[in-house]
Amino acid sequence: MNVQIVDRGTLVSGLYKQLSIQPRETAIVTVDMHRGHLDMDVATLPARPEDAKRVIANAKAVLEFSRRQKIPVIHVVLVYRRLPGIGSEAAASPFWRALHAAQGENDRLVAGRRSDSLEHNLEGSPGTEIIPELYRPGDYVIDNKKRLDCFYGTDLKQLLDALGVETVVLMGINTNTCVLNTSFTAFNYDYRVVVLSDCVASMYGDDLHVLGLQNVARCLGWVISNEQYFEKLEEKSHVVHS
Repeated sequence: MNVQIVDRGTLVSGLYKQLSIQPRETAIVTVDMHRGHLDMDVATLPARPEDAKRVIANAKAVLEFSRRQKIPVIHVVLVYRRLPGIGSEAAASPFWRALHAAQGENDRLVAGRRSDSLEHNLEGSPGTEIIPELYRPGDYVIDNKKRLDCFYGTDLKQLLDALGVETVVLMGINTNTCVLNTSFTAFNYDYRVVVLSDCVASMYGDDLHVLGLQNVARCLGWVISNEQYFEKLEEKSHVVHS
């Protein structure tokens, strides 16, 4: 079957013109921006080193800018307990158990890099720590994420609603799993969904990274660069002060 990639460039450009980001109604949600993905010294499911470096640097710039705009920052972090007779809570998923069993030395979940889904981000391990450059006192932390969706089983929605949030700006790992799943739920809750393309990556490969971004841009919300994000907020600041 030949699959043709549909060009939606004109539609995306039109949607960008429709996008308004009000700082007082916006929150940044960082998705699994922890050492378990982004610190090559301890990562159990590592992104590519070059992706980790890019994402951390770009995310730091966005977070610092957003804090100056009084936009709340919410870090959502996956943390698993170790359960007797089961091991990691991840092992409750039949697919993850099968994936772990199916991996060979030359056929890893994370191509070409060590990966261990059943030892990933166990409670108390260094992998559960937020990348230090990305955290500041005053940020919110939700550290009981167990699956691919940041809303599932957490109080993220309650926090967003208490803060009066209408626009959810997402960054993190992985584009095609946790970021995409969270985008779907945010859309279903009628939040305005924005994904920062400079601040996301996928350990699964560029093909699924692109798929995740395309799915958001064509079905769920806005995929914009850091520069475009800054532009939208500066537009709003200019209107407020003019």
